[in-house]
Amino acid sequence: MDIAALSIAMATVNTQSAYGVAMLGKSLDQVSSMGDQITEMMDTAGMELSVNPNLGANIDIRI
Repeated sequence: MDIAALSIAMATVNTQSAYGVAMLGKSLDQVSSMGDQITEMMDTAGMELSVNPNLGANIDIRI
């Protein structure tokens, strides 16, 4: 087996592996950021109030 060809093949595999790991890291960062944004939106906006803004504003009491 040719040593030069083996060296090139190993370098190619290492480069592809490093690229794959870098892309996975970016994907994980993006998903984490999206999850944080969704959580923040749910906390600050109050999902029920955005759907039913008058819910809980008035109480009718009869005695």
